[in-house]
Amino acid sequence: MLHTVSPVTARTACTARPRLTHDWGFRVIALAFAASLAFSTVPTPLYAIYQRQDGFPTFVVTLVFVAYAVGVMASLYLAGHVSDWLGRRRVIVVATLAEALAAALFLSSPEVPVLLLARLISGACIGALTATATAHLSELRAVARPGEHAGRAGLIASVVNLGGLGLGPLIGGFFAKYATSPLTTPFAVFLVVLLAAAIAVALVPETVEPWDEPPAYRPQRLSLPADAKPAFFGAAIAVFASFAITGLFAALAPTLLAQGLHQSGHLLAGIAAASLLVAAALGQIVFARLTVARQLRLGFTLMAVGLVVLPVAALLPSLWLFFAGSLLAGTGMGLGFRASVTTVAMLAGPRSRGQVLAALFLAAYAGLVVPVLAVGLALVWVSSPMALVGFSVAELLLLAWSANRILRPATGPVRAAS
Repeated sequence: MLHTVSPVTARTACTARPRLTHDWGFRVIALAFAASLAFSTVPTPLYAIYQRQDGFPTFVVTLVFVAYAVGVMASLYLAGHVSDWLGRRRVIVVATLAEALAAALFLSSPEVPVLLLARLISGACIGALTATATAHLSELRAVARPGEHAGRAGLIASVVNLGGLGLGPLIGGFFAKYATSPLTTPFAVFLVVLLAAAIAVALVPETVEPWDEPPAYRPQRLSLPADAKPAFFGAAIAVFASFAITGLFAALAPTLLAQGLHQSGHLLAGIAAASLLVAAALGQIVFARLTVARQLRLGFTLMAVGLVVLPVAALLPSLWLFFAGSLLAGTGMGLGFRASVTTVAMLAGPRSRGQVLAALFLAAYAGLVVPVLAVGLALVWVSSPMALVGFSVAELLLLAWSANRILRPATGPVRAAS
């Protein structure tokens, strides 16, 4: 059973030692979560430097990225729910400190085994943080602003998620272009930031009362109401496709720019990866007033258009068209992701909602692994424009199948939200 702390109990507990208010705690968790997410994507424009320095092929870059995604999925399944027993703050502090350890590993050596370990640890931390920080933000906001609509905290958490991921490549690209030691400076900066974030999080009010005797450990159970399967699997394919686009840009944007568009600037690679995620975050804000059904339709449409524009841009080649496709696909991805999460949340009752959402996030992060690994393998034999064409065709087929499932008139939650 989950022991949530009531507003009165939470405020009383905070008097035991100096704590931030719930309002300031919300801000601290949002910033700490954003910092961890930004750190997880800061290596994106640096991969080309590693590759040039150590001479390993593009497929090794793909493996390093996949190590991160595998860490996220394993942690989400094994540890995504333990904050229900141990408390939100404790899990976030430990995960943030472990992110700092990953930064120290990046500083210690540029060798591939070290990179794989650092990315695996970073992914595991993000997997533990994603559910915990999102829940903590919602609970802190509910105490700080009890009259506010509950969806507001969810929107902020989603924007922090995608916005934090989008900042990382920009920061990495900036250091890659202007720092004298681009493979150490960004990680030294993030090491300091993450340690400071962990200290700040330790002062945030707890919103879940830790269990005196935690239950016997078990991995996250994934359950699904039988009558919700069509809409759930439609949403799962939608987030799989959405995260596949994110993974493509996060892992292979520098390679696509260099090989397909003959643009090898590290800052440009960072901007390309960031543009997709920033567009996803801003799209959620701009179109927040649309119903869930309209967000899904618009998201599917924009993703489909973007997936047509991107390979055309690579075949021409045209840099401005490439960025146009990135912005379109990113905006659609953000809308599709948020609307899919909202749809699935409405499919399940309170006792199974967390489990169903965990299944959805596992599908999302699987999208970071499988398509990116396939594209990385394809680049061994075909040019990057042709690999991008194949990726786009597969994505469009997935979106068509997903739209047929999740937007069909019989889908209760989507119809109710229209």
